[in-house]
Amino acid sequence: MAFSEWAKKADFDMMFKRYNVIIEGPAIKPEDDPDVKKVLPKDEPFKSLAMAVIFGDTEKAVQATKSALDMVSPLDVIEKGLAKGMDAVSALYAKGAYFLPDIMLSADAMTAAMAVAEQKLGRAREKKGTVVSFVAEGDPHDIGKNLVVMFLKANGFEAVDLGRDVPDKEVIEAVKKYKPVMLTGTALMTTTMTAFPRVAKALQEQGISVPVFGCGGGAVKRDFVESYDMGVYGVKAFHAPKLAEAALAGKSWKDLRKEYPKVVGEFVAEYADRM
Repeated sequence: MAFSEWAKKADFDMMFKRYNVIIEGPAIKPEDDPDVKKVLPKDEPFKSLAMAVIFGDTEKAVQATKSALDMVSPLDVIEKGLAKGMDAVSALYAKGAYFLPDIMLSADAMTAAMAVAEQKLGRAREKKGTVVSFVAEGDPHDIGKNLVVMFLKANGFEAVDLGRDVPDKEVIEAVKKYKPVMLTGTALMTTTMTAFPRVAKALQEQGISVPVFGCGGGAVKRDFVESYDMGVYGVKAFHAPKLAEAALAGKSWKDLRKEYPKVVGEFVAEYADRM
């Protein structure tokens, strides 16, 4: 059949429909997602604050914050509005509906809005605790670490970001200085993830311990992390705040190894044997 004859008979409307629209149904708005509905505030001004964060709209987030401050306290703006928006973003990221650019836009919107609320408050919001984060020595890949830091800050933690390619000695000194509730390390390469047991050993030799040493990254696996003391295999970046909160509540690294799925509140394939 000549192309011209085929083109006359072809159903282009059907051809141009994306396969997932047929298989999965039409896309839904973020605010209509069942997991988002669980955390999204129903009352104003908190819903507008959360929605601005969900859509990563910095201008709207700042304006909504300024308007909300005429009605409610700065702490309520942060905790009942902006933070709920980031909770929703975490839920969307967890299910693959949001990606790294979405997370970054939402984090920028929340950071800008929080600055306005904290200015009105007259001080920074009291932090839940301190977490030190680093990328293993010799490793330049910091996207995972940046995500961990982003989620920690959005959830009220003081995140000390040591950067990438951090020598073991600097990690030890930071732990001594900040006395964190959790230490996190990321590595993308098998040649650099060996920094984690070295750091754990050096801490022990100096009589220093942290409740949790969360380790993750492309090259890292659970059996490797559990081969040395203090190590807990972190599966997803958005799990970091939940692990830190568990540590604040008194959970040890041994507890978190056993209870990881329960602590993060979801099925985790890497810990399926501990569900």
